[in-house]
Amino acid sequence: MKTLRWKFLVILLVILFSFISLLPTIQYYSIPKKELEKKPREEIRKLLNRALSLGLDLVGGMYLVLKVKAEEKEKVKDARDRVLEIIRNRVDQWGVYEPVIQPVGEDRIMVQLPGVMERERAREIIGKTAVLTFHLVEDLEKTKKVLEKLNESIKLLLFLYRGDIVFEEIYFDSIRKILKKEDINNLLPPDKIILFGKSFEAGGKRLRSIFLLNREPDVRGEHIKDAVHSVYQGDDPVLQNTPVVNLSFDRKGTIDFAKVTGENVGRRLAIVLDSVVQSAPRIAQKIPTGNAQITGIETMEEARDLAVILRAGALPAPVEIEEERSVGPLLGKDSIRRGIQSAILGGILVMIFMAIYYVTGGFISNFALILNLIIILALLSFFRGTLTLPGIAGLVLTIGMAVDANVLIFERIREELRLGKSFKAAVEAGYQRAFVTILDANLTTIIAALVLIWFGTGPIRGFGLVLTLGISASFFTAIFVTRAIFDYFLIVRKVKKLAI
Repeated sequence: MKTLRWKFLVILLVILFSFISLLPTIQYYSIPKKELEKKPREEIRKLLNRALSLGLDLVGGMYLVLKVKAEEKEKVKDARDRVLEIIRNRVDQWGVYEPVIQPVGEDRIMVQLPGVMERERAREIIGKTAVLTFHLVEDLEKTKKVLEKLNESIKLLLFLYRGDIVFEEIYFDSIRKILKKEDINNLLPPDKIILFGKSFEAGGKRLRSIFLLNREPDVRGEHIKDAVHSVYQGDDPVLQNTPVVNLSFDRKGTIDFAKVTGENVGRRLAIVLDSVVQSAPRIAQKIPTGNAQITGIETMEEARDLAVILRAGALPAPVEIEEERSVGPLLGKDSIRRGIQSAILGGILVMIFMAIYYVTGGFISNFALILNLIIILALLSFFRGTLTLPGIAGLVLTIGMAVDANVLIFERIREELRLGKSFKAAVEAGYQRAFVTILDANLTTIIAALVLIWFGTGPIRGFGLVLTLGISASFFTAIFVTRAIFDYFLIVRKVKKLAI
């Protein structure tokens, strides 16, 4: 009797644990969408951190695999870890709920962005290297002379526009190819570099600026303390009401910036992001405050994303997008509906069969099956797992495997009863004989599921996780819970026989 009390105490504790683990999930997914949008972002984030997550194939979103391209092989892993942290910081500042960002192998990073459907924007925010530097610009005359010296044909394509040397965008590839030639590049002064600006619309044509800059940065962007997007409110009428990003430097950056601006009043200072000149304002006076502004941004969204990237920091190594998939939310909703329908239908059919074929034993098995499902979802929520479409398939598969153990036990009990044993002795022998078989079957399946978790990614890993949790839960419910219920009827209620 004392042992039975302990068994029911353990079962009650498991049920209590399951209820507590599932409570945030029930709370979150029962909030209407309109009310969810009104709630404070921090409150939603806290609730989400404790709720069961749904995979990309259920809620829609983007899946990316990035390859880190470090120059030295022995430093790949270190670069991958640093890139991972910066991408996590960028995604977090972007405001994506429940992103999954984790290393894959030595040089790859897997990124899942639930609910994100803006493909190009996501690629820009995650994949941008974001190396920000400031370079002093050579004056127009010297730039023209250098360019003409490099190649005579380029001279014919260049003209002045609002104080900059520009050319039509259609010649961009040709000019870039010419300037990349080694013999041309060798003609450049060793301390100078030629960089292009962003293309822009003017007079019905796409134009692009070209600059001659100091090769070594005069100020480095790694000293940026903060970056905030805003609207231009200065004196330049051309820039009025256009998006800008305001920068502020730390102490070291402020000293460097003040020195450069103080010594070069009247010259232009180019703000260069990933080797593209964003803008090149003229230094009117020494700037001791450590504040700068990036102009020439086309949209407020672009300014916001740039501020996010600059705050998060530059990637220590370039990354290449190796794999990219996106799932539409409509497909996700349809997947959820069909997955839930199949799980419910499968569960009902199995329970009807068990109730008809094993009568009382079937009802006990059905109770164990429902408890099994609750425990699986609770464990998924507790371990911060993600339920995916293959995960739902694993859930349906677990339903079949959960009753399989009870079928084995009940058939063994029937065999013992046919040998003339009492019901109590038959139950005892049935559980003992079935235990090893069930343990063997579950262990081999768990080993296969662990391999899926270890080597798989995304949906495959989700399937392996649900299968592992499902088998562990079914072992507990089929062996421990159903045996406790049988013992209750036999020991406490003194029942001599149950229909089985």
